[in-house]
Amino acid sequence: MFENRKIYDISMKITNDMPVYKGKEAKRPKITNDGDFSSGSAYETRLEMNLHTGTHLDRPLHMIPGGDKLDTLRLEQVVTNCKVVDLTGVKEYITEKDLVDKNIEEGDFILLKTRNSFENILETNFIYLEETGAKYLKERKIKGVGIDSLGIERNQPKHPTHIMLLENDIVILEGLRLKDIEEGKYFLFAAPIFIPDVEAAPVRAILIQ
Repeated sequence: MFENRKIYDISMKITNDMPVYKGKEAKRPKITNDGDFSSGSAYETRLEMNLHTGTHLDRPLHMIPGGDKLDTLRLEQVVTNCKVVDLTGVKEYITEKDLVDKNIEEGDFILLKTRNSFENILETNFIYLEETGAKYLKERKIKGVGIDSLGIERNQPKHPTHIMLLENDIVILEGLRLKDIEEGKYFLFAAPIFIPDVEAAPVRAILIQ
């Protein structure tokens, strides 16, 4: 089905020194060696990581008490057609005004490409989706939204963007890398690691043109 199609990896690399949300050390992954050929017959590595590190998917429980966990996610929600929207001109946060001319339709999975993918701002003043932008996407009845920041919002008391999207079963992908992706239509594969009783999980996200 995908022979001769261009495949783009839009995931962050998991390393000890990768960017993490607001530079918090608790979110920095620890990669250590459990055994090598000097002590045994196999090489094994251990990863200790917050589930909201790097490219990952949020479920309602992340912000809503008693909300759905990862086991309720349907794969067709994250293996789907999608649209990349170029918002690299946005200076601080994405509002409704930035989205109204982007031909966003019911059932779309929208990926928001911003200057986060080009500048060293992921641990500081990254571009995010402001409450009016989230409200607009909710009203358009989209399937999901992804962004090239480590959080879909920041500096918004009570997390209205997260809650508005998650309450309406809109999938949230965070930590995408969209520098080399042009605005347009793609096929998205963003299945998370299957850890049933959690509120988030790492994703190896790819786009197929």
